[in-house]
Amino acid sequence: MDVSVNAPEVGGAFGKPDEQPETAAGRYLPRPKGQRDGVALCLSGGGFRAALFHLGALRRLNELGILSKVDAITSVSGGSIISAHLATQIRNWPAPGEVFADWEPVVAAPFRAFAGRDLCTGPVLQILLPWNWFRAGSQAAALRRRYHERLTSLKLSELGDRPKYVFCATDLVFAANWKFERDRVGHRQAGYAQRPENVSVATAVAASSCFPPLFEPMGLPVPADHIQGGRFQPEQRRQELLRGIRLSDGGVYDNMGLEPVWKDSSVVLVSDGGAPFQFVESRMPWHRLKRYVDIAARQGSTVRKRWLIGQMIEGVMDGAYWGVASSPQRYHASYPGYSKELAEECISRIRTDMNRFSDAEIAILENHGYLLADAAVRQHAEQLASVAAPLAVPHPEWMDEGRVRKALANSRRQLTLQRFLDLFRA
Repeated sequence: MDVSVNAPEVGGAFGKPDEQPETAAGRYLPRPKGQRDGVALCLSGGGFRAALFHLGALRRLNELGILSKVDAITSVSGGSIISAHLATQIRNWPAPGEVFADWEPVVAAPFRAFAGRDLCTGPVLQILLPWNWFRAGSQAAALRRRYHERLTSLKLSELGDRPKYVFCATDLVFAANWKFERDRVGHRQAGYAQRPENVSVATAVAASSCFPPLFEPMGLPVPADHIQGGRFQPEQRRQELLRGIRLSDGGVYDNMGLEPVWKDSSVVLVSDGGAPFQFVESRMPWHRLKRYVDIAARQGSTVRKRWLIGQMIEGVMDGAYWGVASSPQRYHASYPGYSKELAEECISRIRTDMNRFSDAEIAILENHGYLLADAAVRQHAEQLASVAAPLAVPHPEWMDEGRVRKALANSRRQLTLQRFLDLFRA
């Protein structure tokens, strides 16, 4: 049996993948509960919508003393944006069980200001400039500069020991999950560049959020000869393939960021702000073509989600999952929050771009993530909480569902008058 092609990595954030046995069981089977260790938090992709949803979830995890217990944070696209912000703003991570006291002024308020500005229009339009027509990577470079100016100036090597940050992108050459970590970048198939001193966190976030088709993929962020090891070794093709690596949005491979932690974490918390699947009739040929792509993407994420929750039910790992299309009442009828109907019909359909978000969109998403994380943890991972913190909804004035529906009436549209004006301010 050939088990060598595109095999998922063994271990990841806590394991030692290079030391695992080269057997089918060692490569594919998750570790039993007694051999797992650490608390992992996975922040999904989904542009500013996901990032703001995660902001609310992180706030509640912090209040309960859970966030400080997290050993690894994996992230994709929008999740990588908020993850980089967290790494930059909280340089001294609290001891396990403690609460970061200055959340609102240090973390929440600056991020709301960040999401209130257009991020991607300028970088996207780089391709229209004549001097960029024959120069690859101009969009990704512009996006990286935006992140460096507005989000973080850290290098990967400046990230702390705890938690371990793993920013995920998609390697289009090897069809693998490319990981940016403090001590290495790469993946099992191609190999790793160890101690990437000159790779910035902004580069990692840009690669993680180069969503197609608006952004062209990013080129290899390190010299090809710095990448060593790897399971792909044919010398006549290796260097050629390494030089040709292109990195796209991490959600192309794994939109929940589970790949680095699914096999060896004892607790996995997943905050999923990704787009739910819409049930629509397929009429025109071009619409069906998009539908084929959507269904192919859905089957991968559905399998991951089913596997994750199944492993939690069977007791292989502990943890909780919450998704943007759900409601706290789905966990227990007594939990406060937006209704399932509102979540499905309005909140989960908020656009996933990185243009300027309105105050209403920001507040509603932060509230929703906050209340869903509270419900999921209370129902499935209450043992993690070390602080009995009462609920304090970030924006109580936005809990009226009628007001929310009215405010989000045009949110799913990709271009409003305000966003058209933002094109000239980017």
